[in-house]
Amino acid sequence: MSAGGLPGRARPGAGRGPKDPSLRRSLALFRAFLHEQDDPDACYALLARDAADQVEAYDGPVAGRIVVDVGGGSGHFTEEFRARGADAYLFEPDVRELAEKPPEGTVVADGYLLPLADGTADVTFSSNVLEHVADPQTFLSELARVTRPGGLIYVSFTNWLSPWGGHEWAPWHYAGAERARARYRRRTGRPAKHTLGENLFPVHIGTTLRHVRARDDVRIVSARSRYWPFLTETVVKVPGLREFATWNLLLILRRCPV
Repeated sequence: MSAGGLPGRARPGAGRGPKDPSLRRSLALFRAFLHEQDDPDACYALLARDAADQVEAYDGPVAGRIVVDVGGGSGHFTEEFRARGADAYLFEPDVRELAEKPPEGTVVADGYLLPLADGTADVTFSSNVLEHVADPQTFLSELARVTRPGGLIYVSFTNWLSPWGGHEWAPWHYAGAERARARYRRRTGRPAKHTLGENLFPVHIGTTLRHVRARDDVRIVSARSRYWPFLTETVVKVPGLREFATWNLLLILRRCPV
């Protein structure tokens, strides 16, 4: 891998999809999520295009740059970045999450200890992973370590108190995790994929923002709702409300000079 240069900043909204934020975009993503189970490829292909648009809106075209996708599972994000000309690589710790034919060069690796040198990536990308790690602070430290000074870090996660915080057994997680999982099994006839404290953890927006702001290796470019159609940054500024109304927090971070 060779480090690429930092292109000029693209104007926000210059991506390929609907304007972000907009009601049209949010509705398109919501419709895709409704078919996640019966048509996952279409759902995640759309989500990958949308996420890549967001990266380019904040940091310019990814063509010719190194993108490290941490926890990208099926590989849709990695493939989208490659389609845009990036040197993108998938690092996934769970082989069960990989597609039947994962992107070439995929590495099975733990996000706590990536097999990369310091400052390797121009863009480090993590979509909906933070709520699945027991130690978010160490995970964020590793994302920062492998990002070059001036590089971009994209982190999104579903916070515990959002309506989707319990994932497949949401919104019944508000009544308690075990009760929600038992209800899911009764309703579907199969055990839930996620178990609180094993592969799903209660990550909160306020706690995460305080941690990131206290760090000296990254600065926040934007803290916003990833999918909300309006006031995406405003809702995140309201303590209490943000834990329910944000749904999914998107952090755009810039790696500070060493």
